[in-house]
Order: sequence, then C-alpha cells, then structure tokens
Amino acid sequence: MAETAGTTGTTGAGATGTGAVTNWARTVTYAARAFHRPRTPEELAALVAGNARVRTLGSGHSFNRIADPGPEGVLVSTAGLPQTIDVDTAARTVRVSGGVRYAELARTVHAHGLALPNMASLPHISVAGSVATGTHGSGVTNGPLASAVREVEMVVADGTTETIGRDDARFGGVVTSLGALGVVTALTLDLEPAYGVEQRVYTELPLDGLDFETVAAAGYSVSLFTDWRRPGFRQVWVKRRTDRPAVDFPWAAPATEPLHPVPGMPAANCTEQLGVPGPWHERLPHFRAEFTPSSGEEIQSEYLLPRPAALDALHAIDGIRETVAGVLQTCEVRTVAADPQWLSPAHGRDSVALHFTWVKDEAAVLPVVRRLEEVLEPFDPRPHWGKVFRIPPAVLRGRYARFADFRDLVRALDPSGTFANAFVRDLLDR
Repeated sequence: MAETAGTTGTTGAGATGTGAVTNWARTVTYAARAFHRPRTPEELAALVAGNARVRTLGSGHSFNRIADPGPEGVLVSTAGLPQTIDVDTAARTVRVSGGVRYAELARTVHAHGLALPNMASLPHISVAGSVATGTHGSGVTNGPLASAVREVEMVVADGTTETIGRDDARFGGVVTSLGALGVVTALTLDLEPAYGVEQRVYTELPLDGLDFETVAAAGYSVSLFTDWRRPGFRQVWVKRRTDRPAVDFPWAAPATEPLHPVPGMPAANCTEQLGVPGPWHERLPHFRAEFTPSSGEEIQSEYLLPRPAALDALHAIDGIRETVAGVLQTCEVRTVAADPQWLSPAHGRDSVALHFTWVKDEAAVLPVVRRLEEVLEPFDPRPHWGKVFRIPPAVLRGRYARFADFRDLVRALDPSGTFANAFVRDLLDR
C-alpha cells in the first residue's frame, strides 16, 4: 500500500499553515484545544495530572479520530521525551521509549546482532502507536506487532507510572489499548537472533483455483496485491528468511524488474527485490526507511477475518469489484497469526487481513466502505482501529470475547475518563 508517516512539522504528524495539527494524510484535523510536546517525564506527568482530557499522538498514521481529544482536551506527543533504545543482548530484549519509530529501533537492534520477529510494511510508524491500534505485518506464523511486547510502562490519569508485564492478569488489555489507559512512555520487546531475508515479487496470480492457504504459507511473509479491476492479483510479494528453505512459487511468473504495489508509482522507494538478500529490517517492510513512500493522497481501511474464510471473502469482494475499483488505489491481502491481546483484531483467531488504500475523496469512499462491510459481514470482520470503518460500536463489542474485561480495566485505571474521547466513549458505551 502507498503509505508514510507524517514528516512535516515537529509533531510527527502534519501541521497546517494555521498551526492546526493533522494526521499524516491531512484527512483529519484534530480539534484539541492545545498540543503539547513535553521534554521530560516530569512535564508529562504534570500535564496528564493537570488536564481532564488527554490523548496521545504517535506518528499520525491513523485515518480516523482515534487520537482526537476533541475541543475540551489536549493532544500530547511523546516524541520530545528522551529517546531510549536499551538492548539487553543476554535477555534478547529491548526497552524502547514510546515515541521511537520502527526504523530507528530496527537499526539499533540489528547493530547488536538481534532482530524483531516481524515488521509492518512501513518502518516510519511509532512503536507505541502501532501496537496500540493492532498494526501488523504478514505471515501465517507471525502475530501482530503487539505479540513482541512483554512489558508496558505508561503514565496514568493521576500522573504516576504503571508498569504492567506478561505476568500481570491485566496484560491482555494494555498493549492494544487504543490509548484508553494512559500515555505509553516505554515498551519492552522480545528479540531473536538477526536473520537475512530475500524478497521476490510474482505477477498475475489468478483468483480462480487459488489455494490461499498454500500461497500464504509460501514464504515467511507474503502479501497479495490487486486493484480489483479484474479478478486475481497483480503482484505477490514473497519474503523468505535466508535461514529457511528456498521458496517454490509455481502459481505466477516472477517479476523481471522491481515493482511498486500501487500501479504507476516508482519502485525506487520500495525495499530491494529480485531475490537480493539483505538484513531483516531492510526487507520485511515494503518501503525503505530513507524514503517517503507516497504523498499522502489516500484514505485507508482494513478488516481482519478468520483465515479459513479468506477465499470466500475474496470472492465476495470480487462480486462488487467494479464498485470497489472505482475509488481504490490498491488492496493488500496478508495473514496474521492469532493474538491474545483482548482488543487485537486478530484476538483468538488466525486471520486474513484485507487492506484497502482508497483515493483521497471521503464523499466517494465512504459509500463504498459501507458496501464493502455489507459483503464482509458474514465473516465477522474486525477493523483495524486506526483506519476508516463504519461498523457500529455495539456490533464490534460483540466480536471481542474479552471486551467486558477491557472495559473493566479502563474503569479501574482511568475512572474519570481522562483518556476517553468520542471514539473511546462510543466504543465502550460510557
């Protein structure tokens, strides 16, 4: 998909000429009465304790109002706090401050001979914001990015710091938390020995006769791309760990030149292809850390469904192909292993993720989103929390077995609703 984190202004998100803070794509202007970028932990604690409504802004790569505190609240960025990446090579862990982005984290971890199990397609996004919204990469055995988290440190409503690890009964609710529990200041992640990856792209994979499970398992990470202008997939990106057996992919022809997943876009800002091996962090993302992948002219939606339903869901979308294609730039299909986080879109089920990068025309896109959700409804779709969706909160509450536990956790850690906004209040029905 064509995507990037915000790169203008000092916030990590976009800033308009009038000083208003926006998301990266400038599709959302936050209604906060003030924006703060504290420089010390003490400043952050005082800020949280001294305000009735607080929301945290990461890299600005959300396409809805999940980060918007509303006109009565303040917006906080942790990017101004001291940036920490402490690698423990013996324990194979890293403690990383909340404002750090995956590109910086990955380079530091790799320099110590270690690696993350997986990365998203974009390395420019913040670690804390990514895990809080259920962001993921791809791979039938790879969980979402939250799966690597072993401990969370956050400033809660009274300004004190809570540290919650895997041995705490509350842990299942604190990683993919939608920012509803506090301001995450640091995370400790599991690591593994560094590994190499080679990436090959294949073209024109038919939908008819597709053995989805076999194709999805053909590499460590596999992504299928289509614009739905015709049946089938224009590209399949297969990433193989070089410490694993060679990939056999007989279902489509190998590309003879580097490609970009969005038709017409230059491949120069994509990671190395054509089977050239390289470090894990330079191949698992689709886009190079040193490039801005696109201009931000887009809106995004994504839905996670049970993986056994993948083929039926793809055929259902094919049935409204012309409707979808009219406002679509590209669609990416990935897999995500089941995750225990209570509000993870992959909670409790191996999933297929259907990602849609739309044109930047909300009036034209929203009716298509509603129609898409109608045809996906039989498969119990769970949306990515940071993308555009229209599934009612009451329906979503019924799709998470631990939702009541999460609501109780929010009430316990944030009884006055300091970190609640319209998005969270609607979801929690409070």
